[in-house]
Amino acid sequence: REISLNFNKGDRIGLIGRNGAGKSTLLRVLSGVYEPTTGHIVSSGRISALTDLMLGMDPEANGYEFIVTRGVVMGLTSAQARALTPDIEAFTELGDYLHLPVRTYSSGMLLRLAFAVATAIRTDILLMDEMIGVGDNAFIAKAGRRLEGLMNSVDILVLASHNEDILRKFCNQGILLSEG
Repeated sequence: REISLNFNKGDRIGLIGRNGAGKSTLLRVLSGVYEPTTGHIVSSGRISALTDLMLGMDPEANGYEFIVTRGVVMGLTSAQARALTPDIEAFTELGDYLHLPVRTYSSGMLLRLAFAVATAIRTDILLMDEMIGVGDNAFIAKAGRRLEGLMNSVDILVLASHNEDILRKFCNQGILLSEG
């Protein structure tokens, strides 16, 4: 309510606040998932939101179809999404499972695939709701390196987290939210 924000190239914004303060809602407004109830949003550049990783998922789609569908939901053409497939195949280490319907995947496998698609897309503005840890320890370390590289390469980062160490490491400004 009653806020005005300007983000510029190089900004690394931490969203801080208790559960229910409005951090996730603000990220969804910034990403276009929710429309603001008043006012407007003006942005330039590609926005990628690591908030709703399963958005656009068809449980009957196989892993390859999921890659294309999720890529299109994130603003790519089908051809651009298909071009990411080799990188996503290698990163997920899901092998032949990619031929199976995603409804047959464990929750960890599904999150691994969704994370791989989301982080394969180069973007200008990255919106994140907490850090994502998916899979076993080796994969979590691999995912952390990929995510850190993505976070360092974007023009603007907006990160909601309760982890003060993560906020201090990646952010140069903060917004304190309370009760929306």
